[in-house]
Amino acid sequence: MSEQVRERETRRLDRVVVRFAGDSGDGMQLTGEQFTSETAAFGNDLSTLPDFPAEIRAPAGTPAGVSGFQLHFSDHDILTPGDAPDVLVAMNPAALKANLKDLPPGADLIVNTDAFTGGNLKKAGYADDPLTDGTLDSYTVHRVPLTSMTINAVNAAEGVGGAVNKKEAERAKNMFALGLMSWLYHRPTDGTEGFLKKKFAKRPEIAAANIAAFRAGFNYGETTESFSVTYEVAPARMRAGTYRRITGNIAMSYGLIAAGELTKLPLFLGTYPITPASDILHELSKHKQFGIRTFQAEDEIAGIGAALGASFGGSLGVTTTSGPGVALKSETIGLAVSLELPLLIVDIQRGGPSTGLPTKTEQADLLQAMFGRNGEAPVPIIAPRSPADCFDAAVEAARIATKYRTPVFLLSDGYLANGSEPWLLPTIDELPDLTVTFTTEPNHEGPKGPEFWPYLRDPETLARPWAVPGTPGLEHRIGGLEKADGSGNISYDPANHDRMVRLRQAKVEGIARDIAPLEVDDPSGMAEVLVLGWGSTFGPIAAGCRRVRAKGLHVAQAHLRHLNPFPANTAEVLRSYDKVLIPEMNLGQLRMLIRSQFLVDAIGYNQVRGLPFKAAELAGVLEDVINQ
Repeated sequence: MSEQVRERETRRLDRVVVRFAGDSGDGMQLTGEQFTSETAAFGNDLSTLPDFPAEIRAPAGTPAGVSGFQLHFSDHDILTPGDAPDVLVAMNPAALKANLKDLPPGADLIVNTDAFTGGNLKKAGYADDPLTDGTLDSYTVHRVPLTSMTINAVNAAEGVGGAVNKKEAERAKNMFALGLMSWLYHRPTDGTEGFLKKKFAKRPEIAAANIAAFRAGFNYGETTESFSVTYEVAPARMRAGTYRRITGNIAMSYGLIAAGELTKLPLFLGTYPITPASDILHELSKHKQFGIRTFQAEDEIAGIGAALGASFGGSLGVTTTSGPGVALKSETIGLAVSLELPLLIVDIQRGGPSTGLPTKTEQADLLQAMFGRNGEAPVPIIAPRSPADCFDAAVEAARIATKYRTPVFLLSDGYLANGSEPWLLPTIDELPDLTVTFTTEPNHEGPKGPEFWPYLRDPETLARPWAVPGTPGLEHRIGGLEKADGSGNISYDPANHDRMVRLRQAKVEGIARDIAPLEVDDPSGMAEVLVLGWGSTFGPIAAGCRRVRAKGLHVAQAHLRHLNPFPANTAEVLRSYDKVLIPEMNLGQLRMLIRSQFLVDAIGYNQVRGLPFKAAELAGVLEDVINQ
């Protein structure tokens, strides 16, 4: 090792936010995911925010086609992917143009100088070269000829030179960037090399090219004079157990698999691909060994119709979609309410209306889930608060759906679906027993002897019996027309319809007795302001509360998992505070429900930018509300 390397300073940090940015074809998502895997293996706590364009073929080299991946990792527990990057890796001028506004002064900027040609600068919208015109004077800029160094490293690698063409060699530049960042932050490297060998097992020359580029990037860090400091972020202290990095969609998939095992029902997914929910279909289709059937239908309506049919047949029916798909599924959701059969509707929310912003996050489907059907059609609603929490939310939704014989909405969103964090794998004993018991015998004495009445209800839950079609003696009518109470025969009687509507509503309202009370985080016990959230706002709200409390101010936080019905103690919690602030990635949908149901003059803080809240932003809002 050279004298220069021995003298290089290593600085300890408690947290870092890194962002990779480049063209969609530059492999930024793969680079970010692999850097995340290295970080998870090292033992840091982490949170990620992938960001990619909606256009399948956005023009290369333009800001519209830029793909980014942000990772926040630390030596303590963290709640968000970070407000702003400490380090930006920009693979071309467009990536710099699209992300420079988020970079705070003094931050590190690693730039691929080979990409800063006249043509690329023009496509990115630069009149002058930002590397020379003073635009970057407030940043620590590291100029790295990533592309040419990658090509040279690949060509010089043993057994690779000549086996790949120039274009294939150039594609490995993302691995050069990953190698450099792995060196800079003392990340482990064995996992990445093993990953590349496995990923390109059928093309060993491509695997070798990428490994050569990865090693070249790492070695460049060792030998260059551009970096006088390297950084260490120690592993975080975390609960003992087995962890893995998991995204919200994968956690949701595993939660659904677990639900099938816990209920002892075959799981059936009837769905139609839609961003950002499609990964659940992709993941569940890999696990047929658990008795899972996945059906990609011709459209959204056929997908949910098949799922509801599967529930009628004795399976745990699931359908996945996003907001536009929920609109198409609404009539069948109403049918499920009328049939009183379990059905899980997983809505991975995205920006709207209409097709809106397919790859950007939003939580604006709450009122659609609550009221988006004709007639009085109440449906329980559950919202996970983090990527890992999607697993528990799926299990809880299955519990309610099967116990109360009702469709249930699961409201995740794009931020949770694509973001990742460490997940502590639960033990089997920690999971609930959700075993379903089907009705197998007649339950009513008719004039001609014992018969089956499909709408006789459990006096505690108001759930109707669930009989598998074909069970001898349990033949019964099914369909969307109103049923007579008890017998299930078609009924147009006004009094009966009124009774059935009220029974279905009472059944959903009664779930409030069977869910955990709303918990409040109020460390000082002196707070006068309560921040109430739901869904993916949990992390930014909690991080904002931490910042405010660090300044000596008092604030309480509560977060709703169950949005219909609300926990039984919700009114008591809300009335315990002088002010209630509700931040949402919509224009105030939960606030509307809270105001109407509890007559609380809640304050809204709302944005619909396709991005999650920033902790500093919410901390500033909280301070203003506290000091008013």
